[in-house]
Amino acid sequence: MERFIVWAQGLAMALGGPGLFALAFLDSSFLSLPEITDVIVIWMVTQHKSLMVYYVAMTTLGSIVGCLLVYAAGYKGGEVVLRNWFSADKISRAFTKFHRHGMLALFVSALLPPPAPFKIFVLMSGVARMPWLGFLVIVSISRGIRYFIAGFLAIRYGDQAIDFLRHFGQPVFSVLLLVLLVTGVAYAVWRRLGAWRCRT
Repeated sequence: MERFIVWAQGLAMALGGPGLFALAFLDSSFLSLPEITDVIVIWMVTQHKSLMVYYVAMTTLGSIVGCLLVYAAGYKGGEVVLRNWFSADKISRAFTKFHRHGMLALFVSALLPPPAPFKIFVLMSGVARMPWLGFLVIVSISRGIRYFIAGFLAIRYGDQAIDFLRHFGQPVFSVLLLVLLVTGVAYAVWRRLGAWRCRT
């Protein structure tokens, strides 16, 4: 793994944004590279802080394209592809969450860092024929938030952001998710109250 990180750092340093795009694409499609994409984003931003938005955008775009490829595989291949990629136990657990929460399950899995499962929900979205535009919006927002936070931590803490993300990434993103959910619920309630007042 350390050798791969060194190779990925060299690729990102040589290619910059396109290198991050390629790394995120591979991580979200054919390969599973837990934490590596986040680590390389942090490392690149610490080297060129003024390019943070560009690096985050390229990483997010690469992840989106990779996710669309997996989504398409699930959309065309159906449950056969799902069973070929994952064990029955993982499918059962993911299906329960997906059936209960739908798009929210995809959003949460795309936002949280490893070891939270993600790719199985992407594939399941295709199998379930989730509307591609809704899928695209959810993945874009959640991955954008995730990599933006990684970039922000890199600017704020430098190389120490890598250790911070490894030790506190799950709690930080969980709190962020809770804030987003509370905000969403509050907004929905506010809209409903506004509509009720207009009728009265």
